[in-house]
Amino acid sequence: MAPPLLQMTSIRYTLGGKPLLDGVDLQVGRGDRICLVGRNGSGKSTLMKVVAGDIGLDGGTRFLQPDATLRVLPQEPDLAGYDDVLSYVEAGLGPLDNPYRARSLLDDLGLTGDEKPGHLSGGELRRAALARVLAPEPDILLLDEPTNHLDLPAIEWLENELKSLRSALVLVSHDRRFLTNLSRSTVWLDRGRTRRIDQGFGAFEDWRDQVLEEEELERHKLDRKIAREEDWVRYGVSGRRKRNVRRMAELGDLRREKREASRVVGLATMTVSEGKTSGKLVVEAEGVSKSYGDRPIVRDLSTRVLRGDRLGIVGPNGAGKTTLLNLLTGRDEPDTGTVKLGANVQLATLDQARSSLKPDTTLADALTGGGSDQVIVNGVSKHVIGYMKEFLFGPEQARTPLSRLSGGERGRLMLARALALPSNLLVLDEPTNDLDLETLDLLQDLLAEYPGTVVVVSHDRDFLDRVATSVINSEGEGRWTEYAGGYSDMVAQRGSGVAARTREVQAGPVSAGVAAAAAPAPARRGKLSFKDKHALDNLPRQMEEMRARKAKAQATLDDPGLYGRDPARFAKLSASLADLDGKLAAAEEQWLTLEMMREGLEG
Repeated sequence: MAPPLLQMTSIRYTLGGKPLLDGVDLQVGRGDRICLVGRNGSGKSTLMKVVAGDIGLDGGTRFLQPDATLRVLPQEPDLAGYDDVLSYVEAGLGPLDNPYRARSLLDDLGLTGDEKPGHLSGGELRRAALARVLAPEPDILLLDEPTNHLDLPAIEWLENELKSLRSALVLVSHDRRFLTNLSRSTVWLDRGRTRRIDQGFGAFEDWRDQVLEEEELERHKLDRKIAREEDWVRYGVSGRRKRNVRRMAELGDLRREKREASRVVGLATMTVSEGKTSGKLVVEAEGVSKSYGDRPIVRDLSTRVLRGDRLGIVGPNGAGKTTLLNLLTGRDEPDTGTVKLGANVQLATLDQARSSLKPDTTLADALTGGGSDQVIVNGVSKHVIGYMKEFLFGPEQARTPLSRLSGGERGRLMLARALALPSNLLVLDEPTNDLDLETLDLLQDLLAEYPGTVVVVSHDRDFLDRVATSVINSEGEGRWTEYAGGYSDMVAQRGSGVAARTREVQAGPVSAGVAAAAAPAPARRGKLSFKDKHALDNLPRQMEEMRARKAKAQATLDDPGLYGRDPARFAKLSASLADLDGKLAAAEEQWLTLEMMREGLEG
């Protein structure tokens, strides 16, 4: 058995006086596909930094094979000092790495390489960082939330790219479908320690529940044992002093064991404020169209949303999902057509941009509106500290400025604010961003039991499958089509998932305001992509090489005595000749297609 590329043993790391990692073990072998799972705050990102060798340890050992290469996808890529995206990506290549792969990956990710760092959006920064870590094809690739800021086409492209790599992967992600499709082993970081099963994420949740049930049974047994010992303390203390002291010490040990066993991080207990019952018809859109300049965002859309519906909206970045959401909820006026909201509609919104969160506002004031320590949920007044605990915030965080909250904590805060408002129509724009898997489970359960109507924009395929009763998908050029069921049902009906938007040469940075929200996403350039041009330039040489190899093999096979002298070689050459025929035919077909494309563009 080959030694692991990376071996970590009994890793300890303390943060703020508390042990975050306490005896963690992890090994990564060649070709491993490991997903690292755990609650927000359990230390996943810290453990990834330990794996990368970026932070010191309070104890334990980390060993990386001297010749092994390792790359880390940064959460916040830093392109300072680089003239353009291509130079940033190429700087991550080693001396023996292929520079063509850097350009090819950028092209696949919708970038030209000429973009200036100061003009990149969050999604473009993430794509540039992905190209930089993927281009060298390292032995170990560490990806912490790689799907953040990516749309569905980019997520599915990334899945296929990672499947084709020989690199060992260590993945952290809240995207269940992404983890299920890629992982073959699961490491669960829980209460400072790791457990591992050699199965992918698809088996994790059943295994986790079984482990927690066994722990609960052990706690129950421990409770009974403690009760017996306490009875003895009350009624059974005798004159045998030494034996009594020993049993008292044992009782103390049992109590400490119970405290340790009970040190399980809590789960969010979300509740939603229900408003008055809306009319049966919640939203009716007839012939709705909306354009920005010459670009159509929505074209002649008609749909009806009824009470109790769970409508999902999907499409690539820049398709106009948020604009469509604003049209359907009456926050934006259509150019043509009408949108009618039904009777008694009470709207609660989760804002994707979280623009309503002011950095200097405290957590308690953000929940209460300031000047009070009470939150009203379903007509019942709750103390803000108790409501905070339901969303996994500690009492000590009440006066914490929002600028100091993590991404996951900001996501939970936005949910807490939206769910506290009386509503019968919940509008959620990317609600799953930065939420851990357990909180996602609870949100899904809440939406399933919510008596009102839900409209949600999301790139999370699993979330849409669990929540949506129908999906509206962008078909391009402002056309939107509604499909019954979740995301997988939509794929089955249309034969494919969300299609990537094509792109054009960018004239410069997008202006702020409306243009930033609705500026045209780049359309296909009027020239061949770098990958197509490279193939067109190199295919003739490759075809000549294949023809030469084919002629040489045929000449050898023409020897009438070959089969009698060496039947194995005859069979091998025959198979090789057939393989060359197929490859040559495919190359000729590809060259012809590209040449016709080039002539069409130039013409």
